[in-house]
Amino acid sequence: MAFMRSRSNASSGMGVAPNIRETFVELQMKKTFRYVIFKIEEKQKQVEKTGATTESYDDFLASLPENDCRYALYDFDFVTGENVQKSKIFFIAWSPSTSRIRAKMLYSTSKDRIKYELDGFHYEIQATDPSEADIEVLRERAH
Repeated sequence: MAFMRSRSNASSGMGVAPNIRETFVELQMKKTFRYVIFKIEEKQKQVEKTGATTESYDDFLASLPENDCRYALYDFDFVTGENVQKSKIFFIAWSPSTSRIRAKMLYSTSKDRIKYELDGFHYEIQATDPSEADIEVLRERAH
């Protein structure tokens, strides 16, 4: 497909589903979603869930599995000190300490490839428990 780019030196041979870039553009440009959660399944990174723009950050956190890894994008809206409405997109590598070692290794070695496909997010967060992905962490990074 035209929107897919390939990188022969990607750190993982894992494929990327064709709709990943398209879904990212819908979040980034069209503001169709508040968040997108990605899962590696059958040797390919796929969109697992999208969150409506009306969903909260708590809804997003509740969508992350307690014992398994995921990648996610979250479109964080905030107001600056000058009272200006802004939005920043966060890439979150969710790797809970309770997840299997094999899953942690798979997601760790595949991260660069999906980040390449999702070029255009503003900040990256690596989280191993909910406190590392707390809304305050996003607020601090965004300001």
